[in-house]
Amino acid sequence: MSERLPLFPLGLVLFPGLVLPLHVFEDRYRVLVRDLLALPEEERRFGVVAIRQGREVGEDGLGGREALHEIGCVAQLRRAEAYPDGRYDLVTVGAERFRLHALSTERPYLTGSVDLLPDEQGDGESVVVASAVRAAFTDYLDALAGAGVEQPEVAELPTDPLVLSYLVAATAVVDLDQRQRLLAEPDAGRRLRAELTLLAMESRLLRLLNAVPDPGLSREPTSPN
Repeated sequence: MSERLPLFPLGLVLFPGLVLPLHVFEDRYRVLVRDLLALPEEERRFGVVAIRQGREVGEDGLGGREALHEIGCVAQLRRAEAYPDGRYDLVTVGAERFRLHALSTERPYLTGSVDLLPDEQGDGESVVVASAVRAAFTDYLDALAGAGVEQPEVAELPTDPLVLSYLVAATAVVDLDQRQRLLAEPDAGRRLRAELTLLAMESRLLRLLNAVPDPGLSREPTSPN
């Protein structure tokens, strides 16, 4: 299903089901928030898409589609707190993934023509692979602790393969490009298999080097706007 969405390019990857807080201070994104708040609550949606290089796309869309990754995630606006000076604090939650086809600069912010992508479990072995990923992720957390790295806060690993695939992708201490590749996997089964390979490799490196590279060294992990 195709639709047009306001776009919020960021130096991060949003996954379905994950919470993303945002602090909005740039004029163009203040306009975006005001436009969203004028809509019915269920229609307050925008697209979060990762920037390929740097931390922002120019106000005139400089760089065009090639400056942005093709696969992004819809963010549903859940709460907006306005400040007297026009800034906003937002709470958003990831919804559907999308494929970006075209950009428009008719508004002060970018809008995009997107196709929404289905969330699929994949083949019948995804439940078995999910069990292996849960074990591999637990081992990975142990390896992080052994290297003295702060572990991501995960209360309990879900059994649902699709939910697990997104949670692991969002919480593993990896760089943006690795997260983006996981977001782009077409279904939970393939995403889980990619994560199984990634977690095994990262766990080996952690135990071998007793350290983990900082994903922020090559790129800012978060950019409010």
